[in-house]
Amino acid sequence: MNGRWGAIVVAAGRGERFGRPKQLLPVAGRPLVAWSLHTFAAMAEIAEIVVATEAAWLDAMRAVLDALGTAIPATVVVGGATRQASAANALRALSASCDHVLVHDGARPLVRADDVRSAMRAVRAGCGAVLAARAVDTIKLVEPSTMRVLETLDRQRLWAAQTPQLATVDDLRRAHAAARSSGFEATDDVALLERVGIDVVVVPATSENFKVTHPEDLMRAETLLRERHALEATP
Repeated sequence: MNGRWGAIVVAAGRGERFGRPKQLLPVAGRPLVAWSLHTFAAMAEIAEIVVATEAAWLDAMRAVLDALGTAIPATVVVGGATRQASAANALRALSASCDHVLVHDGARPLVRADDVRSAMRAVRAGCGAVLAARAVDTIKLVEPSTMRVLETLDRQRLWAAQTPQLATVDDLRRAHAAARSSGFEATDDVALLERVGIDVVVVPATSENFKVTHPEDLMRAETLLRERHALEATP
């Protein structure tokens, strides 16, 4: 596997839909964020972990990392006002020993190591990667003010971006610096990479990798995680 990898997990946000920080809510016996951290900590390719979270949750997030019992260096930093700012703060904290990096949403607990490795293999200088799922619904382009359909998009060309999103450290730092200097704001790192001319390859996710966004998503995640572990425990 190419290079030494740092894993950034963005786990900020106030969890307003849940009434408390959703990344720390218990799911199948662990805090939500602990599931992806556990996956990354068990990967030999990952040399370092950095978690970006709210200032009020620093101690709680450190406790989550301590409970993993991993020997991998792990740091918790304060996130920013946006996802982009949180990722940038974590990227600045990444040590010089890492030359490749992945950025993952802490609210995606079901990411699989095999999928991450498939995406890692696509990354090189000038080329990033992203886990994604092919669009299954017919997608309409809509005028927001009138809700009138403007166009039906070609579903065969549409993919829903997930995380992790991966690149060389140099490429991602350059992408964040360019966005910061121009005041550009995006909802994911791929958009920043595209903007500075980095090619990004879509790697199909082979299993559930949804983001826990609504309270009902917690129940779905709980069921799937328990099923997965039951299968893994079967001789």
